[in-house]
Amino acid sequence: MSSDLVAGIDSSTQSTKVVVCDARTGEIVRTGRAAHPDGTEVAPSAWWDAFREATDGLLDGVAAIGIAGQQHGMVTLDEDGEVVRPALLWNDTRSAKAAEDLGAELGPENWAKSVGSLPVASFTVTKLRWMAEHEPELADRVARVLLPHDWLTWRLLGEGAEPVTDRGDASGTGYFSPATGEYRQDLLAHAFGGRTPELPKVIGPAEAAGHTPDGILVSAGTGDNMAAALGLELAPGDVVVSLGTSGTVFGVSETASADPSGVVAGFADATGRFLPLACTLNAARVLTATSAMLDVELADFDKLALAAGTGSDGLTFLPYLDGERTPNLPDATGTLFGLTRANMTPENLARAAVEGMLCGLAAGLDALREQGLEVRRVLLIGGGARSAAVHAVAPIVFGVPVVVPEVAEYVAVGAARQAAWALASSTEPPRWQEDHGTTPLEPTEADHAEGHRIRRRHLEARELGHGISAKPKED
Repeated sequence: MSSDLVAGIDSSTQSTKVVVCDARTGEIVRTGRAAHPDGTEVAPSAWWDAFREATDGLLDGVAAIGIAGQQHGMVTLDEDGEVVRPALLWNDTRSAKAAEDLGAELGPENWAKSVGSLPVASFTVTKLRWMAEHEPELADRVARVLLPHDWLTWRLLGEGAEPVTDRGDASGTGYFSPATGEYRQDLLAHAFGGRTPELPKVIGPAEAAGHTPDGILVSAGTGDNMAAALGLELAPGDVVVSLGTSGTVFGVSETASADPSGVVAGFADATGRFLPLACTLNAARVLTATSAMLDVELADFDKLALAAGTGSDGLTFLPYLDGERTPNLPDATGTLFGLTRANMTPENLARAAVEGMLCGLAAGLDALREQGLEVRRVLLIGGGARSAAVHAVAPIVFGVPVVVPEVAEYVAVGAARQAAWALASSTEPPRWQEDHGTTPLEPTEADHAEGHRIRRRHLEARELGHGISAKPKED
């Protein structure tokens, strides 16, 4: 079998995406895609069906496969390896009360020190607590707990294989310490009502999980954010801002982070380093929702935003349209401040939506800085990164050079790069690109001053708007 080709799989919430790459250069030679069912709980077999559909006819000549999956999901298996219940995904919020309870029981300082992150509804540990409380008979049947990428890797290896994971994806469970590289069985048992199911073996970044029955090497795999960092080949000082349904801000670090405020999740990455990450709930959908309100297409929305002046003539938009996670305001709603007859224009509203969304991400950048991460430049990815208005405003709000890499499936590319790394058995992953091929968008001195004013107004509006933007409590 030729060793020139490797495949990367991105098993996300919505679909399976496949890229087949040249193992030496990273050039993408084939792609595939298949949809996943909607919902916040899914039968894992649906991921396997999508994998088979997406890879149909694409794996000829492929020597190694890497799988990156959506983080945090809970896959429970019984003694026979059968699925106990449909997998609960990261976006299933039924465990929100469990997260609150776990946080209160052990305290934020203990959680941050133990696993680098505070429990939130997306984390596996909170889903296990929910299952123990609401489905105790099913919980009693659970012999093993896997993450989505773990389950797919295990299924790919075939009968009799040992389930494995990597430290990157394991760091999002709430019962694995990135700092020590070990599971916290005590936290698992505490959350799961004293039960201690088996967990997958954690293997190194360049280790192979095994081989498929057809002889294809399978790498360790990882979580989606970790794979994106690997696909982008992040260097120290690089910070990714991803504008998808939600917004994420993350960068690589040589040291583990532990933020007791809960703003920064102290994840591990897929190379042996660490990946501190902050998340906002409101990103690209702020733009689509505002363009829908203005009854314009996104291209015309961009034109409106670009026609307004920097600072939106004093109009400030807190775009907490789905609540917010950074800052932690789950019951907040969107709010406009500084509205006057003079600035009540579609142009200013469009510009304020862009500025408000990016100020939320800038708060994530500040949180990473507080954890000791250097921010030399921002790599802007995701669907929202295609907006011309975002390109214009981002350097002003972020205050550092902004690079917009070529649109690509970076999670799948990162999984393929990991597969090439395992195939080569080298100490470092292969270098597939020297840089991201775009000219940085550099802020000027005037931009720095304007950006400071915009962020200050946004912070002042947030303080003023806490009482206004919170949903009224029921009697």
